[in-house]
Amino acid sequence: MVRHSSRIELSQSSLTKNINFIRKKIGPGVRISSVVKANAYGHGIHQFVKMAEKAGVDHFAAASAFEAEEVLEARSAGSDIMIMGILYKEDIDWAISNGIEFYVFNYERLPYVLERAQALGIPAKVHIEVETGANRTGMQASEFPDTLKFLKKHAKDIHFKGLCTHFGGAESFSNQFKITSQHERYKEFLKQCEKRKMLPEIRHIACSAAALAYKDTVYDMVRMGVSQYGFWPSPDIYYLHMQEQGGRNNVSPLKRIFTWKTDVMDVRDVRAGEFIGYGTAYQATQDMRVAVLPLGYSNGYPRGQSNRGYVLIKGKKAPVVGLINMNLFMVDVSHIPDVEVGEEVVLVGKQKNNTINISSFTQVTQLMNNEMLSRLPAAIPRKIVK
Repeated sequence: MVRHSSRIELSQSSLTKNINFIRKKIGPGVRISSVVKANAYGHGIHQFVKMAEKAGVDHFAAASAFEAEEVLEARSAGSDIMIMGILYKEDIDWAISNGIEFYVFNYERLPYVLERAQALGIPAKVHIEVETGANRTGMQASEFPDTLKFLKKHAKDIHFKGLCTHFGGAESFSNQFKITSQHERYKEFLKQCEKRKMLPEIRHIACSAAALAYKDTVYDMVRMGVSQYGFWPSPDIYYLHMQEQGGRNNVSPLKRIFTWKTDVMDVRDVRAGEFIGYGTAYQATQDMRVAVLPLGYSNGYPRGQSNRGYVLIKGKKAPVVGLINMNLFMVDVSHIPDVEVGEEVVLVGKQKNNTINISSFTQVTQLMNNEMLSRLPAAIPRKIVK
């Protein structure tokens, strides 16, 4: 098999530590739904699902039927799959037939779901998403009474798996009033369920940020996204954790599971006064030695790192010189002796005593961690390591 120009390594032990930390925070009896949208936040659905199952996770949340199909291919028989976003009408039969749970966020979809469930002779598993203030997707309060009547009447063919909502900004404490308001509205929907004796099997509203910061939002299940991958949802959530620790331990319990590597493609000597790469973005002020790396912005390495980023070679930081090209970029290795073709290069991760974090990219490029990770091409090979 031919080689790709870079590779991603995923640490099983780091993921297991993250899941154990999350379990400790949310308490016993609460199920973790591992959010694997955007190709598992760039980590790779096929690899990550297997890793998460090994760490004890048995529920996965995808953004679409397309992603859910990938999870279906990777998961073990005992794990459940939930579609939180788009499910086209023509894919509903597929979802029902495969026992896949899915969100319903307007009443008008339910009669068709019923029709298909009855035709297939298989009950549909639906989560009713309700509108509480994010104004993105969610069933309006005016539709909810009829929805409960419908679900009660057709309970044999449509299983009321869950009642859920989505918080609009739980990662920022400046939104606390909004999160509190959304939670109160959710409770009103729950009261209607109780009044009509039509309770959902699972109540779930907490994302990573809410689960870690707002303990009262933790019900039967939490939808854990960025935190399971070793990232704090925001500085606010991290500082809250540190405050709860009382300064006793400054080491983050969340461990990054992701390392991105490549290799030196060529090593070149550049004379003082020469330009490196396209245009005049970088001019050598002295004789230099540069390493050419075989990837660029088409491979997910941001162009915003031009003349600003670093990589690690032999455990030392090598600064990017010149513009990030589509498939190449150069780094200064004048201060690193004996760099050779084929030398391992760490783009993100740890090498000896130095570390390059995703946050170093996001600070320069103004991309969010999630955005940077989700842009990594699926073609980059992912490998599970210890």
